[in-house]
Amino acid sequence: MTSEATRVRRRLRPAQRKAVATTWLNTGAVAVVALLFTFPFIWMFFSALKPESEVFSPTPSFIGSEVKWSNFVDAWTLVPFGRFIFNGFFVALCGSLLSVIVAVLSAYAFSRLRFKYRDRLFLLYVLTLVLPQEVLVVPLFIMMNQLGLVDSYVALIIPFAFTAFGTFLLRQFFLTIPIEYEEAAIIDGASRFRTLWSVLLPQLAAPISVLGVFSFVGYYNSYLWPLIIINSQDLATVPLGLSMFTGEHGTQWSLMMAAATIAIIPSLIIVAVLQRQLIKGVALGGFGGR
Repeated sequence: MTSEATRVRRRLRPAQRKAVATTWLNTGAVAVVALLFTFPFIWMFFSALKPESEVFSPTPSFIGSEVKWSNFVDAWTLVPFGRFIFNGFFVALCGSLLSVIVAVLSAYAFSRLRFKYRDRLFLLYVLTLVLPQEVLVVPLFIMMNQLGLVDSYVALIIPFAFTAFGTFLLRQFFLTIPIEYEEAAIIDGASRFRTLWSVLLPQLAAPISVLGVFSFVGYYNSYLWPLIIINSQDLATVPLGLSMFTGEHGTQWSLMMAAATIAIIPSLIIVAVLQRQLIKGVALGGFGGR
């Protein structure tokens, strides 16, 4: 019995060593990829602490001749950057909420309701994803101008809240939920809205969080549409505010890096708060369905 147990342990040792080696290799690969993705942000932060003349020095280094924390104060006060962050956060928050509401209702309609030409209309709706933003901004600007909405929060929020991406994403998740849940709720007397709110949405918390974060980041980082539709500095968003550090005498790179470091804080907070739901949503694989 003892010799048999010894032989079993000897057979297990190579497998265990292989498993440990594989774990270390995977961990190392993930660390390298994470470093590659975070390196630009690390360089941005340290560039924000350098004197202006050393941002593009011939011999690159993380630390300059002095650490200038005052760059963050100057970036905040040189232009009304606090106002820009408020505008960007407000537009992104309202836009992402509206995008989620529109996506939930349209995805429910295309996945659960039965009406004529439903699948053809959904295909036509999804085909709008191939249209680049550059094609849409001119007709959207003409429409906003005719409605008198140029240079307003409404013009920043409304046009790109009705996109097919969220509808397509949530529809795939709706299709994974058994129809029997809804049928049982309807038999108990629940309306379609009550069924959607109480039965389906609790099961879609993760994908809705993913969609909300994607929409928030998309609104927050949008540059082309705010550049066209906004005329006053009071309504400028963060990307427009960052462009103000470039003038006719050049670009103030250290201040721009400091402002960009401040600008990413709202997105980091959103991702940190919704981290668990984001991981769950990505793990579920919304594009695969079942």
